[in-house]
Amino acid sequence: MNALTEIIRGEIAERGFLPFPRFMELALYCPKHGYYETKKDNPGRRGDYYTSVGVGEVFGQLLAFQFANWSATFNLKSATVNLVEAGAHDGRLARDILGWLQLKRPELFGRIEYWIIEPSAQRREWQEETLDQYSPQVRWIDGLENLKPRAQNPKLTGVIFSNELLDAMPVHRYGWDAGRKVWYEWGVGVDGEKFIWARMPDIPAPQSRERDGVRKGDPSSTLNLPASLLEVLPDGYTIETSPAAESWWREAAKLLERGRLLAIDYGLTADELIMPNRLRGTLRAYYRHHASGDVLANVGEQDLTAHVNFSALQAAGESAGLKTESFSTQSQFLTQILRDASKVDLLGEWTPARTRQFQTLTHPEHLGRAFRVLVQSR
Repeated sequence: MNALTEIIRGEIAERGFLPFPRFMELALYCPKHGYYETKKDNPGRRGDYYTSVGVGEVFGQLLAFQFANWSATFNLKSATVNLVEAGAHDGRLARDILGWLQLKRPELFGRIEYWIIEPSAQRREWQEETLDQYSPQVRWIDGLENLKPRAQNPKLTGVIFSNELLDAMPVHRYGWDAGRKVWYEWGVGVDGEKFIWARMPDIPAPQSRERDGVRKGDPSSTLNLPASLLEVLPDGYTIETSPAAESWWREAAKLLERGRLLAIDYGLTADELIMPNRLRGTLRAYYRHHASGDVLANVGEQDLTAHVNFSALQAAGESAGLKTESFSTQSQFLTQILRDASKVDLLGEWTPARTRQFQTLTHPEHLGRAFRVLVQSR
């Protein structure tokens, strides 16, 4: 029994069960013991999953070109442009972006203030090592609340972006009791040496909820599910919601005075989340490139992820005054960038190796369709 398992069992002993968001938070982010704290090389062939960054430098170069194009619309001339990356893992994406800007847009590169939002001391150490050559321009903060641009204005001009961050934020997991027409939330309990799912108290049905008493994260309110759908929803139908992701997006939107808010992630629209083939939701564990539904096993040794509800993110951003500019697949997003970049010949020689990278990033059988891209602006 590892140290992380002991920590989780201790919290369950105190409460009788553990809400799943807390279990997921500990499993992934517990200092010294969580999955992302102990595994620097979890992406890639030797790790548990592939990422766009791991495909090669083309992904970061295409993003850098897009960021440069967006920056040109800010009409800032000599003013600072902020690039804020949340969830930078080992810093390779930041290195690819800054490297391209330094080579292809040196004037803009000199005005870039690159922020990395990183609450983990361990991951920050990895990032600092990767980004040593860019240390004068890179700053680290623990969270959005500590973002303080050099300008006196507390808001920023630039781009706030994340790549595969929001799908790893803690989620609530709900089941539908068709007989009683109520949602119930799944928590985590203990049975001998194993963690098991424990049913938590029911959530009142939509028609019986008090207007101000809606439980945070309730699928009926989060997904705006009509009563007619609830009448035919199968017993045990499972779905996840992530108030943490929605809150993060809303707070990021409020910080943006002028620029773009960008998310690249596994995800679906609200309508796509309610499908007959998703009776058990989208929550999955990944270990050595194999997906598993047993998310309570191998604590700290496997990645946990649930699809992002992009409809909820879009609504959160718009509630903070942003305009939805585009919502597309990664294939559509990167292909458009490549078309624009080809017109001005800023990507350099397009070698067979770079072609293979682009194909992996955009082919529907690889990463092109699985990832969605949301861009909102002010």
